[in-house]
Amino acid sequence: MSIHDETEADTRAERIDPVLAAAGWGQNGSKVRREVICPGRIQSGGTRGKGLSADYVLIHKGQKLAVLEAKRAGVSHRNGVGQAKDYATRLGSRYAYASNGLNWYQIDMANGAEGDMDLPFPTPDELWDRTFADQNVWRERFGAVDFETDGGKWELRYYQHKAITAALEAVAKGDRRILLTLATGTGKTSIAFQIAWKLFQAKWNLTGEPIRRPRILFLADRNILADQAYNAFSAFPNDAVTRIDPDTIRKNHGKPPKNASLFFTIFQTFMTGDGEPVYTQYPPDFFDFIVIDECHRGGAKDESEWRRLLEYFEPAAQLGLTATPKRKHNADTYAYFGEPVYTYALRDGIEDGFLTPFKVRQMASTIDEYVYDGSDDLIAGAVEEGEAFSEGDFNTRIIIPERELSRVKEFMSQIDQRQKTLVFCATQDHAALVRDLINQVKDSANPNYCHRVTADDGAIGEKHLRDFQDNDKTVPTILTTSQKLSTGVDARNVRHIVLMRPIRSMIEFKQIIGRGTRTYEGKDFFTIWDFVKAHENFNDPEWDGEPLEPEPPKGPRTPPAGPEPGPGEPGEPGGGTEEPPREKIVVKLSDGSVRKIKYIASTTYWSPEGRPISAAEFLERLFGDLSGIVTDEDQLRALWSDPDNRERFLEQLSDRGYDRERLDDIRRLVDAPASDLFDVLSYVLFTNPPKTRHERADNVRSMGMTDANGDMKDLLLAILGAYEARGESELATKKLGTFLTARYGSVTEGKGKLGGLPAIRGAFRDMQASLYSD
Repeated sequence: MSIHDETEADTRAERIDPVLAAAGWGQNGSKVRREVICPGRIQSGGTRGKGLSADYVLIHKGQKLAVLEAKRAGVSHRNGVGQAKDYATRLGSRYAYASNGLNWYQIDMANGAEGDMDLPFPTPDELWDRTFADQNVWRERFGAVDFETDGGKWELRYYQHKAITAALEAVAKGDRRILLTLATGTGKTSIAFQIAWKLFQAKWNLTGEPIRRPRILFLADRNILADQAYNAFSAFPNDAVTRIDPDTIRKNHGKPPKNASLFFTIFQTFMTGDGEPVYTQYPPDFFDFIVIDECHRGGAKDESEWRRLLEYFEPAAQLGLTATPKRKHNADTYAYFGEPVYTYALRDGIEDGFLTPFKVRQMASTIDEYVYDGSDDLIAGAVEEGEAFSEGDFNTRIIIPERELSRVKEFMSQIDQRQKTLVFCATQDHAALVRDLINQVKDSANPNYCHRVTADDGAIGEKHLRDFQDNDKTVPTILTTSQKLSTGVDARNVRHIVLMRPIRSMIEFKQIIGRGTRTYEGKDFFTIWDFVKAHENFNDPEWDGEPLEPEPPKGPRTPPAGPEPGPGEPGEPGGGTEEPPREKIVVKLSDGSVRKIKYIASTTYWSPEGRPISAAEFLERLFGDLSGIVTDEDQLRALWSDPDNRERFLEQLSDRGYDRERLDDIRRLVDAPASDLFDVLSYVLFTNPPKTRHERADNVRSMGMTDANGDMKDLLLAILGAYEARGESELATKKLGTFLTARYGSVTEGKGKLGGLPAIRGAFRDMQASLYSD
């Protein structure tokens, strides 16, 4: 067989696999595996963008040492160099290789050295020694412990493996302050579990000798977070895991448990006690390793009581977990822990397909601000005529129930009321009001449709939250809150997030967005309903990625007239219960004022770089991308007239970030909702006035389809009707079988009736050529 006849699979099996086997790969604990790096961005209709898979990942002692990209023997081995570098960067591999089985190319990702190489291929030990010039006993011991995958039921994602490896490498080198920064929803608890698993099994501890298993403390600031972590560590032996909580301490006559390896508690429990804080009942060197979940929320702040706790256990290695990159608001966290050993950003998670993308609906209204003019009824409090109120004042200084009702009606009328929704309110009282208003306007007859979950709701609120998180339960469907649900709520099927209070902190904004990013089957995106201009946070340089230089101020900004958030709901650092200096103003709008409330909604679009772009920028980007594929009208018409070429063209657009849903958005942007996508693209590229689908279908019908006999003509007319009603997707070749089955009972019957598949396909294509002939 000529090398030009070989497939890539042939080359791999006959040329590359034997070379790796001869070098000892796949033997004595080393592994050779094909790795799906990421599944691709989630798109509409259950589809995904282009995923990434590495042909070979070479693993030794738990480390992904190298990536090898294979090409068939008939093409240049250099064709795989770009992919190999990309995959090695993502996986954190020191070496990248490309080969067609005849020639081999090597890249050292650490020093940039690269070039053709001669065989033999390096052995696992040789590649290990090249990667790690310094020998480290703990690195070897950690590598000897397999990850805990519940018998192979699940697999670590590439960034999780990279985060775990980076943290363990820091531990092996003796670092005592370690930070991991990963976007909400990317599995920080799973990462912490695997790190603890390896430390536990390798018997790492502060003595430096594997003489005992470590004592590991998991610190959170919410019971729900500590409970989630405790449950996630179920693979450890029962006697190795314990909770430090009031019940356990009480049963132990006021003493916290010490006879375990893994301890889970919240800061509030640890900082309190009869006479002295609970944590002081442990010697400072009791814990070997401490995990601080959501460490940006106060654990490392200089002024925080929590900082004293961490300093008390100063001998322990401390791992901080956070979702927020370094910013002015959390600079103290980074000053304490140092720069993160690994970072995985929100935009990376969305583009890789591990997180759900989102849309923002900006809801501006005629009552975003309010000036009291005496025409509305003053129910409580004192207000002067002409006094103005802005967003920060509502529900803290002034309450206008009709305004809140109008907002509730607005988003409830637009969402699918069966989908799970979180509503963020200004205060706990506001959350109760919004809960009641939602239950008053809902379509559902279930009295548990919407509940409030705040600190004041206590145990019953926690039960509502657990029911909401249960994807098998449909009620409660909506939860209202003020601060409590902004972090740590692992509810995968949240489809809507409604913002009814200003978001003053970028950290909190990112956390709230993270409530919707978790993936769930059938969840193509989630929607943020923004009544408070929170979308402006996306324009802040602090939104994801590295910050840019700040722009000069554009003039004085009026500070919010309302009070800052109070000291916090119990167990909720950062706010919730306010103590206003005066009685809140309550105003009842007159009928005329209520009727004047109007809303204007717009949608923000998101570039592949993870930044917001306007509708005009979105169209400009599309124009540029289209111009790189289509040179003139004739080419676009030729591509579109053939159903197979059209599908390939749509796949090209999808790879550039324009899936079906975004293309439908473009239809609305150019005000052509009833037009064929061909006309929309023709308008964007060549400013041709778009025709409607009805006009195109009518034109074909008026031509009589003279080449088609009676039965064939009836089939084509039925297809035209479906196209007219539902769009160009009805003209795909794969839909032809559906039409035949619907009309004749089966494809076989249809072929017999109409003279065979070639004749049917020919008529189908001819009809489409006529449809797009002008």
